[in-house]
Amino acid sequence: MAGSGSSMVYSFLLFTVVLSLQEMYRGKLASSELFTILGGFTSSIIFLVLLTFIGNFQESCGVRTGWGAVVLAEAVALIAAGTVHRVCITTCFLFSAALLYEVNKISGSALSKSESKTRRH
Repeated sequence: MAGSGSSMVYSFLLFTVVLSLQEMYRGKLASSELFTILGGFTSSIIFLVLLTFIGNFQESCGVRTGWGAVVLAEAVALIAAGTVHRVCITTCFLFSAALLYEVNKISGSALSKSESKTRRH
């Protein structure tokens, strides 16, 4: 399993690559309805990797902000979506909400597994 330092570096690299590719192809992403939805999805990927970066950065610093990391990552992703097309903002928000729900569900199941291992020993 990756440590918080390496995960932070990888998520930052993914953030820069996805954001760069989205900005390079923003004309294509805004050209049709299907590509506009794809633009919102790529912006939600930006949200996910930025949330991972912020979470790992907070873990390495020993600071917790709770929902502050989610709000900051969502704001950056929505701004990135807005540079492509107006509709990308809406689809990014919807995809990001679904991704956040899934990440929360996975995190809860991983936490319950680690707590059950701790109770056995």
